[in-house]
Amino acid sequence: MNTGFVLDDLPEMRTWLVQCLQQSFPGIHASATSNIEEARSWLRDHSAPELALIDLGLPDGDGIEIIDMLNRSAPDCVTIVASIYDDDRHIFPALRAGAKGYILKDQDSADIVPLLQGIAAGRPPLSPTIARKILASFRPAVVKTRTSVDSLTGRETEVLTFISKGMTMSETAKLLGISRHTVDGYVKEIYRKLNVSSRAEAALSAKQMGLV
Repeated sequence: MNTGFVLDDLPEMRTWLVQCLQQSFPGIHASATSNIEEARSWLRDHSAPELALIDLGLPDGDGIEIIDMLNRSAPDCVTIVASIYDDDRHIFPALRAGAKGYILKDQDSADIVPLLQGIAAGRPPLSPTIARKILASFRPAVVKTRTSVDSLTGRETEVLTFISKGMTMSETAKLLGISRHTVDGYVKEIYRKLNVSSRAEAALSAKQMGLV
């Protein structure tokens, strides 16, 4: 890497990110800007950098705009998010806009430099937390089920457990000392929260959560 670009609104952070680039790629010429407007102007007036570190939360907008701009005008540029945000609301829009990596600024330079150097070997620079979140996104059914089960009330959990063990509505009502009509109401609410439509699907969800 011979040329780099940093977009970050905090002076100390800009300096630190430039230093990370210089440690990762000795001899690299790195430029830096502090906001979206400056970044747009710099990119219009200069050749596209080979590598760019882009912050997301900026005073005059979202760094995703610059990621998208680079992805369209300079697809060969390795554009990497450098952010404090590690939630899905920031990670996935940035990746969809064309970011080729995502590093967290709460890491030490000793952790970030190897991630950046891995680019030369074809490894996408991803902080461990970000990599885990990306992998977790490929398990939507399990994650969704767990979240939904967590939202069940104590009584709903009891009803789900009983019907998943094969008990009828009437048997469940008798065991809990409530009416069959009340059990029906609980079952409808359980189906809604778990996003299922049959006893078999509900039983599978209960099994996944260790209820049966």
